[in-house]
Amino acid sequence: MTKFEPSRLNRISDWMKRYVDERKYAGSSLLIKHNGQEVFFSAYGKRSIEHDLPFQRDTLVRIYSMTKPVTTVALMMLAERGLFHLDAQLSEFLPEFSDMQALVPGAMSTDQTEKAPTPTLHQLLTHTSGFSYPFNPGILPELMDAQDMVFKPDQGLLADRVYDLAALPLAFQPGSRWEYSVGIDVVGRVIEVVSGKSLDKFLAQEVLEPLGMHETDFTVPTGAGDRFASLYTPLEGNAMALNSAQTGTETLRLVDHAGRSPFEKTTTFSGGGGLVGTIDDYSRFAEMLRNRGQGNGHRLLSPKTVEYMLINHLPGDIASMGPQSFAEQPMEGTGFGLGGAIVTNPGRVRVPGSLGDFSWGGMASTFFWIDRVNNMTSVFFTQLSPSSSYPSRAELKALVLGAMIE
Repeated sequence: MTKFEPSRLNRISDWMKRYVDERKYAGSSLLIKHNGQEVFFSAYGKRSIEHDLPFQRDTLVRIYSMTKPVTTVALMMLAERGLFHLDAQLSEFLPEFSDMQALVPGAMSTDQTEKAPTPTLHQLLTHTSGFSYPFNPGILPELMDAQDMVFKPDQGLLADRVYDLAALPLAFQPGSRWEYSVGIDVVGRVIEVVSGKSLDKFLAQEVLEPLGMHETDFTVPTGAGDRFASLYTPLEGNAMALNSAQTGTETLRLVDHAGRSPFEKTTTFSGGGGLVGTIDDYSRFAEMLRNRGQGNGHRLLSPKTVEYMLINHLPGDIASMGPQSFAEQPMEGTGFGLGGAIVTNPGRVRVPGSLGDFSWGGMASTFFWIDRVNNMTSVFFTQLSPSSSYPSRAELKALVLGAMIE
């Protein structure tokens, strides 16, 4: 039976303090649950340096790509109702994707294309669709960057942004490679079409409210006041340039803050990165997955569906599919399920963990993982972009595993 050593858990608090003292993070929080019971919580540092406000349990943060597992659950809820199957082509829901082109191998310009099949829903969920992100290397990401194709909170209707995306070629033939992408944003639009509801309403009614995630939304909740944490970056330029090495002398440069944030007046419901919430809310979501689809007295998914989501859907690990993109976890020894990464070989990951660990993180260095072998969930919140700035996720996972003594 898994047990935690209190003195070893205290090392985590020391680590969080060190990150703040070294001005790597302004503040952070961590919540660990074992068998559904809280075994550790700690918060340290500031949610706003400028206003000297502490990082607390009820602090609201941008979870960015940790939105992806939530959107994936929503799609699988619709799939369980027999409304479609995952091998369905995207064009069945969004006709603008009917005539697809993909860049030819080695293309030097975005007009060097060849005909391609329309990606399937499964390929969207597993990042093998051929879509990309502006911060990835390559000529398609450069074009996406020029068009600001990243689904920010203030870019208008999701339907319009997805329609614009359809005019771009794919980075590769669907199914041939793995590349981190806006595919889950497109999944969000599919949810709208199938359900007849806007994505914010569908998630609220079908996922967030049943789980008791009352402070999670695409917009900072009314009445939140100054609980919304500030976002910082160590970069001199764009905080969202995730592969950038242009660090400045100020490691905690203010990027976005309460009172002037686009997340306070959201118009674009980004299923790939748009949610804002608290650590207790996200822990409820993680616990629902650990508990095989049930949480807060509600069953969102069947156990078989959750088991299907939390296994590797790639032929091997991510590294074997030749990725060139930014990713928020090791690629060797790591496969991909539906909505998150799966540890297929802990030794190749080079971080202690259990076979089958399911995890994902966000651009502002947030992270969560589910260890089903030990019936544990861990959720880490902070607000520093990009998440590639420091190896905090690997260090944190080693600390948590190091606190297990049986």
